[in-house]
Amino acid sequence: MQTVTTYRARRSRAALDVLRRGARDAAIFGLSLTRSIPTSSDWIRFPYYHHVFDDERAGFEAQLRYLRNFGDFISLDDAAVYLDADPPPAGRYFCVTFDDGFRNHLANAVPILVAARACAAFFVPTGFIGASSEEAARLGYYGRLSSPPVEMMTWDDCRRLQGAGMIVGSHGVSHARLRDLETAEAEREMRESKAAIERALGIACRHFCAPYGMPGADFDPDRDPRLAREAGYRTFLTTARGSLRRPPSPLAIERDQAVAAWPPYQLRYFFSR
Repeated sequence: MQTVTTYRARRSRAALDVLRRGARDAAIFGLSLTRSIPTSSDWIRFPYYHHVFDDERAGFEAQLRYLRNFGDFISLDDAAVYLDADPPPAGRYFCVTFDDGFRNHLANAVPILVAARACAAFFVPTGFIGASSEEAARLGYYGRLSSPPVEMMTWDDCRRLQGAGMIVGSHGVSHARLRDLETAEAEREMRESKAAIERALGIACRHFCAPYGMPGADFDPDRDPRLAREAGYRTFLTTARGSLRRPPSPLAIERDQAVAAWPPYQLRYFFSR
């Protein structure tokens, strides 16, 4: 089965979608003109990506250069220490993460991260590691993301991530929406994915990222971070946007979605909020 390798191929060509994107980009550009990423306060932010396709490499590299003007890159392990500190250390920090376990993370993002001396965390759905395009399509994982599908990483690819100094975390087993699961099923997603990563990579898996990730809509903010802590995770990451100054705990991490193809004004707008 043919797989998507470029952002151009990933995006819809429908005329209505093109018009909507154009209107959105124009609106964000206008709003960004009066915004700036703060440099006068202490904070930590978590940019997260789903892909760095072949035609997004230059954009991703430019984004890392741009963000470095405003803060330092730290690993998720160090971010957990930051979030536990009272008071948090002074400074401005970015912690980069990736969701979904696509192979373009290794092929396109990791060399740029290594060159920038930035450690990122990669959250993988263990049930799809090593899955062929046909298997992934049959299981339904790719249906919401693209057609044709995006190639998944293998366990050897995950070992290469680890060898490059990156962190591998859990995105569950089946990428299920936790809110749709009974407590025992949600717990099984967390524990079995953690065990699979630790068995395959020989490391302690300390970080969990909720699939889809919106509190209330996609996971139970009272139940699921608690289940993650009981399963042995140190962090629980979401997709709610935010700048973390005094977060409740490392089990309530807000992140800002970014697209590697975006020009800097998009980052200026979203990271000013």
